[in-house]
Amino acid sequence: MKATASQTAHAQAAGARTSGAQTISSQVTAAADLHGPLLEQTGAFGGNALLLTGPARVGKLGVAWAVAAQHNCTGPKGMYGEACGACHSCRALAAGGHPDVLLVEPRATTTTGKAARRKLIPIGAVLSGRDKTREYETHVFEFLEVRPTFARRVVIVSGAEYLGPEAANALLKLVEEPPHRALFVFLAEDLRSVLPTIVSRSARLSVTPATDRALESALGRAGHAPDPELVAFAAGRAGVLDDPQKVSAALTDARDLTDALADGLLAALQAAEGLEKRFDPGWHPEALRFVWRTLPPHQRARADTALTALQEGLEAYASPSLSFQVFALALRDALGHA
Repeated sequence: MKATASQTAHAQAAGARTSGAQTISSQVTAAADLHGPLLEQTGAFGGNALLLTGPARVGKLGVAWAVAAQHNCTGPKGMYGEACGACHSCRALAAGGHPDVLLVEPRATTTTGKAARRKLIPIGAVLSGRDKTREYETHVFEFLEVRPTFARRVVIVSGAEYLGPEAANALLKLVEEPPHRALFVFLAEDLRSVLPTIVSRSARLSVTPATDRALESALGRAGHAPDPELVAFAAGRAGVLDDPQKVSAALTDARDLTDALADGLLAALQAAEGLEKRFDPGWHPEALRFVWRTLPPHQRARADTALTALQEGLEAYASPSLSFQVFALALRDALGHA
């Protein structure tokens, strides 16, 4: 029997929740494995706000989930004060349904379903009355009005540098005097991009890259086969291990396109068409630049210019098909195959 649109939507939502729960669980585990000394500090933190800084995908969000687990865990803690992973609170977090943890981040898409041109955490994420288009299911003010089910309500702000001035100002009173001892965990790649009012009210900790050996061990503990290329691509960033299959697929696509450029115009256009169908703006651009790292500097620079033009065109809602065709032509020229 054919599923209705409603049934399909429910199934997709359930799948997304399952995937999200698996990601949270793996991130918490990786944080304990790779950032134990840092968790030793966060576990003893009794203040109102933490600001975790570090490169993209270094594992900041995993550490934030681990902090939320720490402060609500009711079981015996680990060597670094990490959560037990077995109590009711830890199981709720691993299942992706913890009642005391709220993740706030910029919307990746607009209300029309298109990719957002500008990252921003608006005032509507903080106050339900200002969320006119209902972009956020749960709002910070309303979330913190409720007493914690376990020990402490935790608000994770992923992308603190994208807090608009209105949203940041609305948070200040909450950060200074959080209801029910709530904890804010702000994440940012660049401390200088975070509004000074947030920085001054937060305890700052740096999440640093892990060693290649530590990443190799973490990959093995997660049940994945050794992958030297993936570890080299990760460059110490634990977040790359959240979805190794997706990253490996992006690296394969990047190699296939680059190899096809030398096989003639038709092969290049066909490879670009295939990339268009699978293109993930979160992984493919970085995978392409990684594959190009061995090119001569002048070719790498021209290829990077072509990739930047493709990204700008897609962000401006240009025709994807035409954009990728132009990209293939520009790459052939950049690498001397035209």
